[in-house]
Amino acid sequence: MPGQGESSFAAELKHFREVRGLSKVELARRLKISPSYVSHLESGREHGSSDLARRLDKELDAGGKLWKAWQDDDGGTQPVPESADASPSAGILVLEDAAALRYDGSVYHLTMHRRLRNTGTEPITRYLVRIAVDRYPGEPERSNALYRTHPLTWEELQLEAHCGDEQMGRVVKHDRDAFKEVWLEFANARTRFPLYPGQEAGITYSYSVTADKWGPWFQRAVRLPTRELTVSLAFPTDFQPTVWGTETSLSASFAPLRTPPTQAIDADHTVYTWTTLDPPLHARYRMEWRLKTAHLPESEPVNTPTPSALMATAGIVQEGDILLQTIAQPFDLPTEADEARRIVHELHDAIARVKRLHDFGKGMGIAAPQIGLGRAAAVVVPPGDDSSPIVLLNPTIVETSTETDRQYEGCLSFFDVRGLVPRPLHIVISHTDIDGAPRLTRFEHGLARLVLHEVDHLDGRLYRTRMDPGTQPIPVEEYRGTGQNWTYQ
Repeated sequence: MPGQGESSFAAELKHFREVRGLSKVELARRLKISPSYVSHLESGREHGSSDLARRLDKELDAGGKLWKAWQDDDGGTQPVPESADASPSAGILVLEDAAALRYDGSVYHLTMHRRLRNTGTEPITRYLVRIAVDRYPGEPERSNALYRTHPLTWEELQLEAHCGDEQMGRVVKHDRDAFKEVWLEFANARTRFPLYPGQEAGITYSYSVTADKWGPWFQRAVRLPTRELTVSLAFPTDFQPTVWGTETSLSASFAPLRTPPTQAIDADHTVYTWTTLDPPLHARYRMEWRLKTAHLPESEPVNTPTPSALMATAGIVQEGDILLQTIAQPFDLPTEADEARRIVHELHDAIARVKRLHDFGKGMGIAAPQIGLGRAAAVVVPPGDDSSPIVLLNPTIVETSTETDRQYEGCLSFFDVRGLVPRPLHIVISHTDIDGAPRLTRFEHGLARLVLHEVDHLDGRLYRTRMDPGTQPIPVEEYRGTGQNWTYQ
């Protein structure tokens, strides 16, 4: 059974899927959702919805156990600090939703402001807030052990809430080791101020969490109709912060934010701000960061994510996603020139994100399916700071040399290993310019290897299928060529 703070829904889902003999891919296909979303549900990184819990219960013939587990979790412990809204049936429209997180070097201070409108027919007398933390994302046993020993307490949170100038009352709904729910009441000891139909009001609440209990990410889930959502993150500038963001939904795996966060300096802090208008219901927006580890307390162990986990947080689709097994759709150029330009722009943005996380001494490439887009586009960056990226649209192989060699390759979609892959030394690729003009380009040695790796992605293949029979990739820790270019005679 799950321990306190763990998701019983996640454990039950994994149990019934395995008992029924279904893979994550097959279950995802039946429910028409992403296989990676099934993985997130089973790891507790996503909690799903009541409708999804019912569908899973029916599909897996769980006899109501999955639905009951979802209800028992009652929102579950999300793997990130997060605030949750009241039920949409309450008739609330969120006109403005602004979250401001500020780190002072040892404590995270969060201030949430929401401008609400009552679009229902009854007065609103309270508003539900959820606070959930996870110090070690992706390591639930480690996080559970931490919070069992050092639970998050109301005293340390120092929760304060106001509606305008009036302090809001509080009624605790759930009090768990790493998960709190509280009703903020439109009332206090002196007066009541319900939000009547058609009225608007601004509420602001704030709390603090020490760095030893707060993981390096913050997530907002859209549970009510929302007009504008803003997230602001402020870190001491001398911590050299790096920030990126991803979004996901019930039907899609992680993808990079459609627009990058803006960056500004405010005194001794660097502030990253991101805004979106009319976000869809059930969407989740996650901001993540890395700080210079030298500033962590000496007693604080450094939680180093795996290379694959890092790439996932940068919006790279990971192995197991059905999109990586699917042939990409070619462009009709120049008719789809605007769409091609948009996707190439997103590929360049993804390259910028992953280059902040790793030193690519051999150059690197990325294909559209790796950022969740099933179109025949890829960008290859040759080694060297002065090299210009190579854009490939509708690439196909028209010629390969009989001469081959074997070199170790890495793949952003399973970056924890490196594999020894045979490739031809010279190739000719047919591809298309944005204006529809056909092109033939010759590549050799390392650049040929990079290009072929990306063409494979567009054909729904990973380099594992190119390796010699009987050979397996090695852990990245055993690979000694990181940061160095391939060598040729």
